[in-house]
Amino acid sequence: MTVHDPGSVARELAESGVRAVRLLYSDLHGVARGKDIPVPHFARMCEEGVAFCAAVMGTDLAHTPVVGGEVGYVDLAVRPDLGTLRRSPWQPEVAWCVGEAWTLDGSGHWPSCPRALLRRAVDAYAERGLVPIVAPELEFFLVERDPAAPGKLRRYVDELSRVYTVGAVSDPREVVLRMLLWCDELGLRAFAANHEFMNSQYEINVEHSDALDAADRAFLLKAAVKEIAARDGLLATFMGRPFADQGGSGFHLHLSLAGTDGRNAFADQGEAAIGALAGQFIAGVIAHAAGLQALLGPTVNAYKRTLPDSLAPTHANWGHDNRTAFCRVPHERGSRARVEIRTGDGAACAHLITAAILLAGLDGIERGLEPPEPVVGDAYRLDDAHAGTRLPVGLGPALDALEADRALVGRLGAELVSTFVAMKRFEVGRFEEAVGELDVNTISEWEIREYAAHL
Repeated sequence: MTVHDPGSVARELAESGVRAVRLLYSDLHGVARGKDIPVPHFARMCEEGVAFCAAVMGTDLAHTPVVGGEVGYVDLAVRPDLGTLRRSPWQPEVAWCVGEAWTLDGSGHWPSCPRALLRRAVDAYAERGLVPIVAPELEFFLVERDPAAPGKLRRYVDELSRVYTVGAVSDPREVVLRMLLWCDELGLRAFAANHEFMNSQYEINVEHSDALDAADRAFLLKAAVKEIAARDGLLATFMGRPFADQGGSGFHLHLSLAGTDGRNAFADQGEAAIGALAGQFIAGVIAHAAGLQALLGPTVNAYKRTLPDSLAPTHANWGHDNRTAFCRVPHERGSRARVEIRTGDGAACAHLITAAILLAGLDGIERGLEPPEPVVGDAYRLDDAHAGTRLPVGLGPALDALEADRALVGRLGAELVSTFVAMKRFEVGRFEEAVGELDVNTISEWEIREYAAHL
């Protein structure tokens, strides 16, 4: 789509056969909220913004407005980013577009808009002559609703040892294949798909790009995967761990920084194992790891995935090509040098965690922090003195750590953090009232109802 003024865009859409624009934006859960707008009305809506009740940014997944009533449930306005318009390959009469939340008078972004936060993080790097480059890596489960199954969910393919298999043995209805092809045609730059390690778990790989575009594509990938699954009578869930007999789904982020010359600023310097800038970035992420965990693991269920031997980290550390570490530095060097953050839960909000990690890394760069020694071998088997600081083991403690990290809160924005924390503490309270204490060996029906269909 060629980007012009809204009137020109609307005419171009109509001429190409598009009849409606699906304007989508992310709430703090990462859920795609939005409205469908007939093309003849789209130009006007672009100029005015599309009104939504702002309490949606502080509403939990049980549909309870936790934040917003104190100001009378006012409106916010979502303005489309016309550069994100893309036509749906499975519904050619509809074009998708990503928007950002603003105050109704247009005086500024809505304080708890995660995409606006990421834009601010990118701008902060731009002031230093740096461009964050990000590659999202998302896993999900495909299930069918079955009243007779535990949790009323039955796995689409329920056989062991299907990891890295393709074709009818792991995708008998070609659902994942269609997801891959359609997501690529949607402009999400999806380049590969496969069955993952767990039964009925899949991954669709997307290319790296600048941070805002990468987060947009991760956000839209979730929405597209869930919609395509629904059209086939299935449920796709990015919930961290929906089954007690299986491991969970992660949301890994690969990050690097490009300089003004376009070169990878994380590239090694001389004989150093990692470049100085990459080391400072890693040190910043590790310094704020406990507070970050509330955003990277934003559900009660997420802490049933971050267990020893799960390939999800349990301590704040880093290592060379070490998948038991919080920050993994792959062996690729030069233009492919990067840091992988491995603790993210599949349910995490794409824009929010990308912004938070970048801001934590920026703190390390600005303060010139030095990373600790890298972990070697199986970090799960190391004592705490060598494994690094233990990460919070539940959502409640993670929220405590986030609130205690005043520097991180300052960078994220106090109002965004207070909204997120209030919403999530309400969620923890409902879980404790319904289920009791956290048991990492079981998945409660409460968790399935709360998360599976929504995240």
